Amino acid sequence: MNTRMRRAAVAVAATTMAISLAACGSAKETGDKAEQGSEKKGDDLKIGLLLPENQTARYEKFDRPIIEKKIGELTGGKAEVVYANAKQDATTQAQQIDTMITNKVDALIVGAVDAKAIANSVKKAKDEGIPVVAFDRLAEGPIDAYTSFDNEEVGRAQGTALLEALGDKADGGTIVMMNGAITDPNAALFKKGAKSVLDGKVKYGKEYDTKEWKPENANANMEAAITALGKDKIDGVYSANDGMAGGIITALKAAGLPKLPPVTGQDAELAGVQRIVTGEQFMSVYKSYPAEGIVAAEMAVALAKGEKLDSIATSKVDNASQKDIPTVLVPVLSLTKDNIKDTVVKDGIWTLEEICSGKYKAACDSIGLK
Repeated sequence: MNTRMRRAAVAVAATTMAISLAACGSAKETGDKAEQGSEKKGDDLKIGLLLPENQTARYEKFDRPIIEKKIGELTGGKAEVVYANAKQDATTQAQQIDTMITNKVDALIVGAVDAKAIANSVKKAKDEGIPVVAFDRLAEGPIDAYTSFDNEEVGRAQGTALLEALGDKADGGTIVMMNGAITDPNAALFKKGAKSVLDGKVKYGKEYDTKEWKPENANANMEAAITALGKDKIDGVYSANDGMAGGIITALKAAGLPKLPPVTGQDAELAGVQRIVTGEQFMSVYKSYPAEGIVAAEMAVALAKGEKLDSIATSKVDNASQKDIPTVLVPVLSLTKDNIKDTVVKDGIWTLEEICSGKYKAACDSIGLK
């Protein structure tokens, strides 16, 4: 791993530790203040956790258990976490919020399916005195706090890696842009960050906004791009995440290309990491889920207790209806075959046994991943 990547990995680890320590300290401050005033709530809280979908591995495998565990730690095990997954259905999520309001939760953590459509539900919660933490996606409506990753930096990391992989084709080469769903505001930020690097250097042969982030939709889009451009005229593919990268690579292989063009990704999903090992996918973006989950839990507990977020949130953002939303953005890291061991393995996201199982063992051995 080169020096730049090593420093970036250390920075992510340091940030995660700093956020963890801040969360612990803030929880203590919250508890101390709760004891001083009878109007403040104690640890016997009910926190609603609503996640957007279960196709992307991160939500069920990482985010849910991380948030639930941290809320338990912050409240001495006294808080109840009420969980629901919308499975990519905005109407279902609106109904889930209504149920949370009826159940009188003390705070909500919401990963929005549709950031705009959820605004009315957020207002309903606010009208009932329930604070809302927007998790991973900047929801519309009167939200009280927001935590996510630096999403433009995600796009810049993807764009920079793609240019590196293109080599001499980085100047004037033709790429396909496979963006995420238009209902997810993060997708626009990923695209903005990527294009800030790619504009003026490559040609955009075809560009798609992929409905619901589904791999099968990315696969169909890629098949259409190959038909329109010709399989030998695609020098690289910008894929906004790993799930779509899988569908894209399936389409490229089915077209019979002698050599696959470089394809980007995001989320460091196991299948994505394994494709990086074999060389089918050039990179992914590793995001520290523990750091983001810790912040979301801390924000929700503090808000449920009626406390301010000054010691947690170091920045502010605006959405269409709310200004100066207390915000924490967690840094990201470009993941390639050169730093798998020092990122996802070191942080316990995936084990070497998981990555290098079965047919992937030989590929792992060939890149020194043991």
